[in-house]
Amino acid sequence: MLASLQRELDQRKADGLLRQRRLLDSPQAEHIVANQQPYLSFCSNDYLGLANHPELIVTMQKAAGDSGVGSGASGLITGHHRYHDDLEKQLAAFVELPAALLFSTGYMANIGVLGALTGRGDAIFADKLNHACLNDGGYFSHAEFQRYPHNDVAALEKLLQASTAKHKLIAADAVFSMDGDIAPIPEYLALCEKYDAYLYLDDAHGFGVLGEHGKGSLSHFKIKSPRIIMMATLGKAAGVAGAFVAGEQVVIDYLIQKAKSYVYSTPAPPALSATLSASVKLIEQGDHLRANLQQLIQYLKANLGLNKWHLLDSDTTIQPLVVGDNLEALALSEYLQTCGILVPAIRPPTVPVGTARLRISLSAAHTLDDMKKLIAAIHQAERELSA
Repeated sequence: MLASLQRELDQRKADGLLRQRRLLDSPQAEHIVANQQPYLSFCSNDYLGLANHPELIVTMQKAAGDSGVGSGASGLITGHHRYHDDLEKQLAAFVELPAALLFSTGYMANIGVLGALTGRGDAIFADKLNHACLNDGGYFSHAEFQRYPHNDVAALEKLLQASTAKHKLIAADAVFSMDGDIAPIPEYLALCEKYDAYLYLDDAHGFGVLGEHGKGSLSHFKIKSPRIIMMATLGKAAGVAGAFVAGEQVVIDYLIQKAKSYVYSTPAPPALSATLSASVKLIEQGDHLRANLQQLIQYLKANLGLNKWHLLDSDTTIQPLVVGDNLEALALSEYLQTCGILVPAIRPPTVPVGTARLRISLSAAHTLDDMKKLIAAIHQAERELSA
């Protein structure tokens, strides 16, 4: 068995698919120290620059003194602290939904929700470019799992029309993590109303960034419906860790009873929830941060002119630079590292074969000078690597 594992690893390396970790020796920020080298980072999902915010650091220190460093038991035993409860109420009010429930991670949330709300005899309809945890949640649920082409409303309607499932659930990323585009959420909601389905949205990359005061993708489209259940992570724009699911009160009450990844998990330390309560306030007050982000996005799109590689059409913080070949994408990422810039190379199976790319993640903490340095380095890389 060990020899077989090593052969597979060797083959992954030869195919340009071997993943490797970097060792961080600094706080998460736009300028970091990784593998003992300083870098300008375009790797992080810390979209508002809150992961090292001094107010959040002080809040966490105080909250740890008040509540300790661990939750000690599942939320249904003695692990549900006042800080957890306050944060759930605050998040529900912020995204303008009746109730919310905290999970340890977005992955745990998606697996738990899809497994609790659907099962044999039901059907889940999922975008082909959904995040892996939505796919896993669908597979683990034992519901019929049907995938439709990316953002293809007409194809989705055909599947819904033909379905005889008892319960129907559309599951989709709100903002796609590797393409940066936004799902056609209003059209999906119209299909839900037409075919008696529900809509589960993973807003990991929209929460804090899109919508009024960063309320997320539902606010971005100005839509509300009792048919919508949303999930958002709290380790990206919120800068801390964890995730939450929000929806109708009956949905949240049901998840507390039936979502296995909630029932059988110890909650995150209460101090994290206290810190997130402070973070949500910063998000709500962060219109200037989102304005700066939009300026950086538009500057990158207007000034990165390439002949061989190309940016996908994205107006979000995720700006994918498609290279195509796995090894060429790795070479570009490694070239930028020699310039003191970190941008990760993303390869299959995370993205489709033949679409390897650099995923440029922008933060409100970046400056115009940071953007100019990145653009100049990519232009230089194209000239030298294509020669």
